[in-house]
Amino acid sequence: MATDYRLDEVLDRLDAGLPAALERLMAFLRIPSISTDPAFAADVRLAAGWLRDELSGLGFQASVMDTPGHPMVVARTPAGEGRSLLFYGHYDVQPVDPLDLWHRPPFDPQVQDTPDGQVIRGRGAADDKGQLMTFVEACRAWKAVHGTLPPGLTLLFEGEEESGSPNLQLFLRENADALRADLALICDTTMYSDGRPAITTQLRGLMGEEIVVSAADRDLHSGSFGGLAANPIQVLVNALAGIKDADGHVTLPGFYDGAPELTDELRADWEALGFDAAEFLSRVGLREPVGEKGRTGLEMVWNRPTFEINGIAGGYAGEGFKTVLPAEARAKVSCRLVGTQNPDAIREALRAHVRAHIPADCTVEFHAHGNSQASVMDTSDPAFAAAKQALTEEWGREAAFIGAGGSIPVAGDFKRLLGMDTMLIGFGKDDDRIHSPNEKYDVQSFSKGARSWARILAALA
Repeated sequence: MATDYRLDEVLDRLDAGLPAALERLMAFLRIPSISTDPAFAADVRLAAGWLRDELSGLGFQASVMDTPGHPMVVARTPAGEGRSLLFYGHYDVQPVDPLDLWHRPPFDPQVQDTPDGQVIRGRGAADDKGQLMTFVEACRAWKAVHGTLPPGLTLLFEGEEESGSPNLQLFLRENADALRADLALICDTTMYSDGRPAITTQLRGLMGEEIVVSAADRDLHSGSFGGLAANPIQVLVNALAGIKDADGHVTLPGFYDGAPELTDELRADWEALGFDAAEFLSRVGLREPVGEKGRTGLEMVWNRPTFEINGIAGGYAGEGFKTVLPAEARAKVSCRLVGTQNPDAIREALRAHVRAHIPADCTVEFHAHGNSQASVMDTSDPAFAAAKQALTEEWGREAAFIGAGGSIPVAGDFKRLLGMDTMLIGFGKDDDRIHSPNEKYDVQSFSKGARSWARILAALA
């Protein structure tokens, strides 16, 4: 079993090897592994092979495993005396559009000097290639010092996370015995907004739906038919407008079933973070919080469910003006879910609500997009306290247990399909511009992220 007393040597090795580690990351970032576009399928496989070769060179038993879509990369070390760990990351990236907003080619990465320090600029730098490589580099330094890799590790790197993970659940089911471990680790999250290290202990789930309302068999002249014929846009917005009341509460029957209140302990922890909702909104040109009356800002983004209209279309929206009643209108809506809220039940409540607003000679279609429950981690596991202490020692600031407003369905999949809790530790920042032009990852985040994982491995080994 690995011992803590050589941790300083591992950390020194990481510091000395940072230039070479950055070069490896640059090579990885140059591969345009865009999973959602079939034109890049060969590049996605190239990235999988690059990872396999890197891991094999370190001494992992590594392989590229095919799925009906893009492949998985799985690597292992022999079992040891400590707890077994499964580390998850994804090597695929988002598309780069709009290309003209990038300051340099997205797959020609570069380390740049900025007023806030050096950053790695390029698609995938933060989401998730840079993050997953922090763990790989920690393993590399461990091997250099100890002569062997940490025992009991399984690495799972997915190639379809940015396109909805259509084959992940099937892969987990088919390989459950080989992938199951005592604890899962995910490095695809951020630090707290003020830059302190954090462990994300709860994630919201997601239910997405597209609603299509149809009326006449063609667009109609508003002078000839206006006031007489049904207008699908009006029908749709009437239905959607009734889903929230004046206090920001969602009115769908049963919507809040399973949505928990904060514990006193967690409320105190979150209040100690000093979150300023107005300041947070000011970063995107806003100042006034909206939402449920009587809830704090962190409650609303971490611990309360939402209903949001993400897109709406119908009729003529081009230059000039066209006075028509459209034949069709559509909207895309989503709910972020918490606790034990049931996405299937909420989907049915939404559909029933919309159907009740559809006139007799109109029709409505529904198309499901996304379906995952929230994830809440058991922080009584001593591993969480050990990881929190390791992060605090590395960053010189007390690490925080935080929530996340977004959804990482794989964490729920690990719990439901493999029976594992997940520890989510990431080193990204709110301004990393993931999914947007000019994505970046701080060099400090990359360096101290690798050092953090080395400390955590020492604490858990």
